[in-house]
Amino acid sequence: MSSTVVPISTRTRSIQSRALPQYAAVVVGFMVLVILEGALVRATGSGAGCGNHWPLCNGDFFPHHPRLATVIEYTHRSMTGLCTTLVAILIAWTFFARPRGDRARRAVVWSGILLITEALLGALLVKGGYVESNASNMRVVMQCIHFTNTMLLLAAITLTWWWLRDRHQPSADLAPHARTVAWISLVATLFVGGTGSVAALADTLFPPTSLQAAFLQDFAAHSPLLVRMRWLHPATAILALGCAIWIALQIRSKLGQLVVVLVGVQLLLGAADVLLLAPTWLQVLHLLGADLYWIALVVACATVLAPAHAPSTATTT
Repeated sequence: MSSTVVPISTRTRSIQSRALPQYAAVVVGFMVLVILEGALVRATGSGAGCGNHWPLCNGDFFPHHPRLATVIEYTHRSMTGLCTTLVAILIAWTFFARPRGDRARRAVVWSGILLITEALLGALLVKGGYVESNASNMRVVMQCIHFTNTMLLLAAITLTWWWLRDRHQPSADLAPHARTVAWISLVATLFVGGTGSVAALADTLFPPTSLQAAFLQDFAAHSPLLVRMRWLHPATAILALGCAIWIALQIRSKLGQLVVVLVGVQLLLGAADVLLLAPTWLQVLHLLGADLYWIALVVACATVLAPAHAPSTATTT
């Protein structure tokens, strides 16, 4: 009677191959929490809670006798620091577990690069004074750039997690222009996210007293730029969501169904946001829906633009 002995190194790698995607999923989830807490910083006007100091808070590592705005801002910075640590571990673990040239390696490298630019953009917002009640045109530009980078960072971490799963996706008979529509969906959604961050900022700095007043603000010549840009968010969302539905229907899978469901949820949340004059809790909920939709869309478009092949990990006996 013979038995097969599996080497310890082989068993260890097998455990790592299962644990790594799970860890990457945790990083994705924590990144979403950081984004939501950042929205709370903006909605409560707490961007200058640590003064004009970065990375220190009011000149200290730990704030003393902090006011509420300081607690909110410091919490966001602390969560960002923890997220940086989680991504650094993800980078090291992915490079250890995956072979040279693996696409999960490329995705995780972009996660690191975009995380650095995210920190630098956050520092520019604080040091440049583009926080609290600042309604300058330059803040509009910085807000769009910062949130676009945030979306790209979330996309890179999402792709790292998705490609680490090593699960083969059955091919579907896609239309000839599927790749083009997938790219349009991604780019248009990035634009929707940027304009959405500006619209949320406008609702915070210039809260309308009624739905009619909000429409008048959007097209008044004397309104600030970020208010006059508010209409761009729902307008571009129509194009982006339409392309997303088209891609989802082409995929014909549970993933495609999830994208369609999240599109419907976002439409409902967006309509409620407008009708209820964008209360803070609804802005955060709308952003949560947007993050989940973006994650699903990135994965869906990845199956079209970079379809998965058979698992690259070797089987053990």
